[in-house]
Amino acid sequence: MNNNKTHIYFASDFHLGVPSFEASLEREKKICAWLDAIAPNAKALYLVGDIFDFWYEYKQVVPKGFTRLLGKLAHLSDQGLEIYFFKGNHDMWTFGYLEQEIGLKVIDAEHTFTAGQKTFYVHHGDGVGPGDKGYKFIKRIFRHPLSIKLFGFLHPRIGVGLAQYLSRKSRISQGQNDKQYKGDENEFIVQHCKQILTHTHYDYFVCGHRHFPITLALNEQSSYINLGEWVNDFTYAEFNGETLELKHF
Repeated sequence: MNNNKTHIYFASDFHLGVPSFEASLEREKKICAWLDAIAPNAKALYLVGDIFDFWYEYKQVVPKGFTRLLGKLAHLSDQGLEIYFFKGNHDMWTFGYLEQEIGLKVIDAEHTFTAGQKTFYVHHGDGVGPGDKGYKFIKRIFRHPLSIKLFGFLHPRIGVGLAQYLSRKSRISQGQNDKQYKGDENEFIVQHCKQILTHTHYDYFVCGHRHFPITLALNEQSSYINLGEWVNDFTYAEFNGETLELKHF
């Protein structure tokens, strides 16, 4: 890999698999085109959750599809690109395949790092901050080892079929995207970031989940960036070694 590469890229919420096979395939091809476009300058790539609208790794089976993206990521990884895959609320059930076969670094929750004298806090954004107690309870159930084991007992035809049915009911599949900022007090991720700033400084908080692309100053030194999604927005963030900028592909 070219050691002169200095740019770091962030994207999230591709939600591949919905709302239809045709739409997902078209979006997947666009994502691969974006990866080709950034590859010459990319030092690292952060995929910040919900890349797949559903993902579950059975012992010998993974969900069908996504061949172009997985192949592209494997190729870039083989070329030396550091690729971080964050578990989102739709694709949390990963158990080694993406690391072993594709070469990704899978992140369970938050990840912090320093680049170009800037500090970063990265998290998908689900289940953080105050409120949303119902989802937090469901998340604990979904991530509990017993729940994961019980789901694994289902035949893939049943388990994947059930998950795909539920995916078609999700807000991103139904086009239910709230593209309005709700105010600091109602934006749970923003509240989470501000709470962290009371004890630890980060220059950039980078999250997904919200589906609302935005750059927001938290104080004079720190910014919150939500990456948006790729069903409608096709937005990502690029760090050039000095500043982080939200962009559209």
